[in-house]
Amino acid sequence: MATYTRSARWRALLVCGLGSLVLCSGCATNGNPRDPLEPLNRGIYHFNDGVDNLLVKPASILYRGVVPEIARTGVSNFFSNINDVIVALNNLLQGKLTHAISDVGRIAINTTAGLLGVIDVATEVGLEKHNEDFGQTLGYWGIGIGPYLVLPFVGPSSFRDGVGWLVDFYTDPVTYVDPSRDRNILWGTRIISRRTELLDTSTILDTAALDPYEFLRDAYLQRRRNLVHDGNPPPDTDEDIDIKVKPRPGAATPLPFMFTSLEVDHAPFSVLVSGEPLTPAQEEARERASRSSREAPSARQSAPAQPPRISRIWLPVSR
Repeated sequence: MATYTRSARWRALLVCGLGSLVLCSGCATNGNPRDPLEPLNRGIYHFNDGVDNLLVKPASILYRGVVPEIARTGVSNFFSNINDVIVALNNLLQGKLTHAISDVGRIAINTTAGLLGVIDVATEVGLEKHNEDFGQTLGYWGIGIGPYLVLPFVGPSSFRDGVGWLVDFYTDPVTYVDPSRDRNILWGTRIISRRTELLDTSTILDTAALDPYEFLRDAYLQRRRNLVHDGNPPPDTDEDIDIKVKPRPGAATPLPFMFTSLEVDHAPFSVLVSGEPLTPAQEEARERASRSSREAPSARQSAPAQPPRISRIWLPVSR
């Protein structure tokens, strides 16, 4: 009886949520074709931000202050190994057999020699970690991303990626851990671990963005398009997104300090946003950009004082 009551309650909440979404979709159009539900999305964004500031961020700060870095790295590797199950499945669904075999090899090596994934042995032996999910699989087979959508407790998404997130949830091994107490502990630890990785970079939104909501939305949409096309999206000027950053008072070139190692120009650009660690290639590209910025300080100082366009940034946020 209790089970039936809980099930009925969840169905009622789902119906109410879908009803609200339909009503808002009819009245929330704001002229941005990517984000016709902006008023609704902004409300959910502020709700998520409030939950983060009240609960998740303080817990992450405490976690980082109490748990040694080597232990935090082991926890992050453990959950990354679990995520490789989803990655392998979606590489298989996309027909990327070589990547799928590599992912299975990563799981086998890290689960055994890496002590359930706590040590990332697979990367050390040359098995690259990939980034795939069911939203990307749908995009790979031609399903459009649809309107931008912010999900409660989840964050930036879209109609297509929302469906993908649901499928990924039911293919995640953690979902099937029993009893529920252990499952909840794993979910909570994963959330805190991921949020801790973002503590030093999440200030970009407050420091750099004229509008943090727009910054996050545009970065997310660019990142997802980049992922679907495996880092080589087709040229389409209709999908260019201009991310607006705050000028730094008194600076000739108004770049926040976090952007000093990034490529800056006035050409069309792409934005890389990922919750995963940077790959060696990304690290190398970032180092090259950093060296270039140090070697030509006079050129930057003589540039006109106008908000720059960012050609490439690495901003770790949720999918």
